[in-house]
Amino acid sequence: MTSTRESPLREKTVIVTRAAAQSGGLCEELNARGACVRLLPLVSFAPPENCDALDTALTAIETFDWVLFTSVNAVQAVERRGNELQSGPGSARKLPRAAAVGPVTADAAEAAGFSVEYVAADHSGAGLARELGEELRNKKVFLPRSDRANPELPAALRRCGALVTEVVAYRNLPPNATDREQLHEMFRNRVDSILFYSPSAVENFLELLGRERLGPLQGRVVMVAIGPTTANALSAAGIQRIARAADTTTKAIVEALEGHLARTKKRSAVGMAEQ
Repeated sequence: MTSTRESPLREKTVIVTRAAAQSGGLCEELNARGACVRLLPLVSFAPPENCDALDTALTAIETFDWVLFTSVNAVQAVERRGNELQSGPGSARKLPRAAAVGPVTADAAEAAGFSVEYVAADHSGAGLARELGEELRNKKVFLPRSDRANPELPAALRRCGALVTEVVAYRNLPPNATDREQLHEMFRNRVDSILFYSPSAVENFLELLGRERLGPLQGRVVMVAIGPTTANALSAAGIQRIARAADTTTKAIVEALEGHLARTKKRSAVGMAEQ
């Protein structure tokens, strides 16, 4: 591990926009490298308003050939509701083959009792559809997702010939007044970087901050995108200074942030030398 003295993260303030329960390892690593970590969960979750579709899928889970998980939250939602129904991963029933969007999601699915047979190399839902391709043709696919999930994945799966059952497994809740006050309080002090895990987090950040305040942040705050869809959401918002993590692991996220900060520091040093 890089020492505190050597790390570009030393004395940098980093905002992590994920829930504390999902950020423990990352926060420990950032702190170990000398960063000041502030937690600001920008997305919170709740069960579906109506669980009928999810319940139907879970009670017939053995009829599916594959289940595709695009997030840890989807895994947890399926596990939680399955346990309530005594169906799904917590039961003794035969489970479908599983595929995951990335290694962290794969680990969660394995821990929930699924046998993960494929992890997307591209670490995106589109990657899953593209890479599995022919394997999904004429196969029954269970796709548990959030109520705000991008519609492109089920469409791509159906183009591959998959027989897709997409259900809302959980809801993304909008930010509230407390979230807004927390964000503005953080920005009253120095902020060097913000880590985003989903397009929903990006949308909620823009809603809380106000798009008119985005411009002044461009030159001084590094936005870290975990995953290509999150990077696309930041780019679409007009954010130019983006560090892209190769995957969702702590190692990849820290390397992306450190690498970007190191390159920025080097460019600054060269610019000052040329003056």
